[in-house]
Amino acid sequence: MLKHFLIAVFAICLSPLAPAQTAKPAAKSAAKAAEPAKAAAEAVAASGGNKAVLHTNMGDITIELYPDKAPKTVDNFEQYVKDGFYNGTVFHRVIPTFMIQGGGWTKELQRKRARAPIHNEANNGLSNVKYSVAMARTSDPHSAAAEFFINVVDNKRLDYTADTNSLTWGYCVFGQVIAGQDVVDKIKAVPTGAQGPLSSDVPQTPVVIEKAEMVQ
Repeated sequence: MLKHFLIAVFAICLSPLAPAQTAKPAAKSAAKAAEPAKAAAEAVAASGGNKAVLHTNMGDITIELYPDKAPKTVDNFEQYVKDGFYNGTVFHRVIPTFMIQGGGWTKELQRKRARAPIHNEANNGLSNVKYSVAMARTSDPHSAAAEFFINVVDNKRLDYTADTNSLTWGYCVFGQVIAGQDVVDKIKAVPTGAQGPLSSDVPQTPVVIEKAEMVQ
């Protein structure tokens, strides 16, 4: 199942679950467990009000962006928003126990042509916790372009641990859903299956980002 997910979601077999380096202890102190939430709160406070709204056919999702933590990634995302690139794209991959991914495919399941990929800024102290927003990529750590995903559970195994290889580089968190969490939850619950060139996890009824815009 993991191999299938990694091929389908990130296009090349990249296993964030497999390496021992990314395993976390089963038991943690209360202070340790609170660290990701604290980091997210600090990032929101320091973000300077950078927000994006995804107007979907299931409701609006507001994302607080963290330019202080992931400047190149936020700039990249904002440019796609301002260019209208995300308008009419879909959440093409929905896994209810993991994440919802979008930003790169049309309603007809045609992949959009993105700009050049960006440097991976996953080593920024932020964690792939529930409702955080991160960049999707292939096995190349620096291959993220337009596609992003919203974590629907805590996925700390996707966090940066080292520059060693594609597994340990992790996935760059650059934002957090601060409104519309109920919309994210509705999206993760939609029926999915195989459609077009994608072998699984595609919403049977398209979940469309009708418009994305920057707001204050």
